[in-house]
Amino acid sequence: MVKKGNILFIGGSLNQTTMMHKISMHFPDYNCYFTPFYSDGIIDILVQRGLLDFTILGGQFRQSTVQYLRENNLRIDWRGINNDYDLVFTCQDLLIPKNIRNKKIVLVQEGMTDPETIFYHFVKMFDLPRWLAGTSTTGLSDAYDLFCVASEGYRELFIEKGVKSQKIKVTGIPNFDNVAELRNNNFPYKNYVLVATSDFRETLKFENRREFIRRALHIANGRQLIFKLHPNENHFRASNEIKEIAPEALIFTGGNVGHMVANCDTFITRYSSVVYLAIALNKVVYSDYDNEWLRKMCPIQNNGTSAARIAEESRSLLLSKSSTSPLKSPA
Repeated sequence: MVKKGNILFIGGSLNQTTMMHKISMHFPDYNCYFTPFYSDGIIDILVQRGLLDFTILGGQFRQSTVQYLRENNLRIDWRGINNDYDLVFTCQDLLIPKNIRNKKIVLVQEGMTDPETIFYHFVKMFDLPRWLAGTSTTGLSDAYDLFCVASEGYRELFIEKGVKSQKIKVTGIPNFDNVAELRNNNFPYKNYVLVATSDFRETLKFENRREFIRRALHIANGRQLIFKLHPNENHFRASNEIKEIAPEALIFTGGNVGHMVANCDTFITRYSSVVYLAIALNKVVYSDYDNEWLRKMCPIQNNGTSAARIAEESRSLLLSKSSTSPLKSPA
């Protein structure tokens, strides 16, 4: 088969990277290349010095992405510099690298977005760099041509924030669109209370972890308690804190968190996209968010067809003559 052209898929966290991989499978007629997330200018200087290893630009996030790409024999084009691309996919628009700004771009929602803190309002009010407010500013770059989102609830939220409704398509998102299949697993435990921790402290946010553990212990009320640690957090520190307060709890630093959610009775977290798996599976959920709001925002369940829907919506961009949407603004 003669390939029609080139498509670049920009990874980031392992969740983002696996999403990109699933979408790429629906473009067998194109040359698909992958790269870890990257940046330009002063941000890139900070990355090279290891000062942003707590973000998807470096550290464990980047290592996991590179390992995944190599294990799956995916073609890597570091920073997308070796080919001319007809289309670019990314899960993040807080930073738009200069070499893709004149390309057709599809933004894919990665999961839950950060809450709108005072930093979000400062960023919007004073036109500050979007990354200062984290993923609460997802979609506000307007530097993309198409934005594929998880649900109608998120479509409404992004429009309220200022995203152009014409650019948004509710497609569902890979990794969160077929939770029923998670019930078929060989995780050995059942009917427990699962706690999914977050990387608040590693991303320079405040968290009273000891109080969180005590709350989980209270909710469990004698039931088996299992902690699944966030891949980006300090596992040594987190494990010691749990052992001190809840010594009978089981601690997992790896494994399929979806299978763990499927087998639990009660799910506890503060802030994590994993909560949507628990909501879709009708678990008892405790988090920083109202459960009714979570149900409204929960990614649509379409039997795992989100990647195909995203690819289908994106093909019209490949067929269009213009290199950018008439609605597209610079990053």
